Amino acid sequence: MASAIQEIIGYGAATLTTVAFIPQALQSWRTRDLSGVSLPMYSLFTVGVGLWLIYGLYLDSWPIVIANGVTLALASVVLVLKVIHK
Repeated sequence: MASAIQEIIGYGAATLTTVAFIPQALQSWRTRDLSGVSLPMYSLFTVGVGLWLIYGLYLDSWPIVIANGVTLALASVVLVLKVIHK
């Protein structure tokens, strides 16, 4: 029973933290205005998310893998747009 609750909490947290990046990615894509986005912060964040993804793969934890895979894709879009439109 505890395992099911842990999975629900994991998927809930993963969903909320991943969905939180969608507005930033969409706004960045639409406007190409990334003046308010910090390049060092987004670079560190994107690398950190990549490491979380690897960690999740090692643990075989699907909430971590899925959330960080999607977040890595969204953060990478913002990061690439920031570099291109700098």
